[in-house]
Amino acid sequence: MQERHIDRKLYYNEQAYTTEKYVIPFIKDVIDIDENTNVLEIGCGEGGNLKPFADIGCNIVGIDILAGKIENAKAFFKAHKNEKKIKFIADDIYNENAINEKFDLIFMRDVLEHIHDQEKFLHYVKRFLKPTGKFFLGFPPWQNPFGGHQQMCNSKLLSKLPYWHILPMPIYKGIMKIFGERKSVIEGLAEIKDTRITIERFKSIIKKENYKIDKEKLYFINPNYEVKFKLKVREQSKIISSIPYFRNFTITTCYYVISLK
Repeated sequence: MQERHIDRKLYYNEQAYTTEKYVIPFIKDVIDIDENTNVLEIGCGEGGNLKPFADIGCNIVGIDILAGKIENAKAFFKAHKNEKKIKFIADDIYNENAINEKFDLIFMRDVLEHIHDQEKFLHYVKRFLKPTGKFFLGFPPWQNPFGGHQQMCNSKLLSKLPYWHILPMPIYKGIMKIFGERKSVIEGLAEIKDTRITIERFKSIIKKENYKIDKEKLYFINPNYEVKFKLKVREQSKIISSIPYFRNFTITTCYYVISLK
């Protein structure tokens, strides 16, 4: 397990760095981001992705089902100059009383791959999007080298071993047990295997739910890896990106902006 998974302020700062440098410029090609923009982040955690939006002065709502992370978020933003424009909610997004407004921008980065029944979710979340609103999603395709989030393992070998998360579930769990991983880690990584998503499945769902793609970018080297591992960010080549299914093995993250047709 890496330090960032324990030091939540470090993780918060890394999220803020990537969103400010890469995500907001990507989004700003299709929507203006200013002090009048209403932003919702689903699965916001400690709110690191929201800091650059808060710095701009956007009206912000962050929601996460884990109350502990929301408490951290409130603490991290307590002295922010735009604190009065920021609201954090500890609740399930499916609680219809949790949020009763619509947004110019819905934001989700590294969350969709954790959600059960993504078809249901992408249908449900429309209620929070203004007719002219945009929806940013960033997620790693399941088959990429670390698409199983195995970097969460305590074993140094397993945390750095690529592709083994693709093994059948009994073998996958068995390997983790042999290496002495905690039950909570095994269950968490098994759940991610259950909720895995690919580019093809994502596009099939949004087509069915009458979304359109406004912008797409597929990365060979994830923008997160710049701040985490000091690697140079690289987009995947257009040739490889155009090959269905195979591309999932070589793309470490996808950026999409979608909207309602």
